[in-house]
Amino acid sequence: MSAPVRFAVSCEEAYDYLVDPANRAEWQSSLRGVADVVGPDGVVGQSWTDLTVARVNPRMELTDADRPHRWSERGTWRRFHATLTLTFVPAGEGCDVGVTMHLQATGPARPLALALGRLAPAAVRSDLRRAARILAAR
Repeated sequence: MSAPVRFAVSCEEAYDYLVDPANRAEWQSSLRGVADVVGPDGVVGQSWTDLTVARVNPRMELTDADRPHRWSERGTWRRFHATLTLTFVPAGEGCDVGVTMHLQATGPARPLALALGRLAPAAVRSDLRRAARILAAR
């Protein structure tokens, strides 16, 4: 796990914003949008398709939801499988959001997944900093 990102809002507010697929394109730099959302926001089993700038469109599923402490999602696209877990810890007037991410692939895609797995956590933290700025400005 890398260093957490500080949010100037409550854990509940950060959690609700980040877990909602409708907000993803606003704070995730790689997304153009989401499609095919199935199920209620923040409930385990909710799924959607990420529409990325790179035209890689993984199917996502919320696999763990413990508001406002933790949520996890799993994404699958062809040979690639990724999991992302965010943790929410009260910190002063706001909260710290921690990130854990794992990226795997099978077959010839495995070396690419290893390289991307080293870079992805920094990108996720950058996106979380963007989300923190958006929420702070509201």
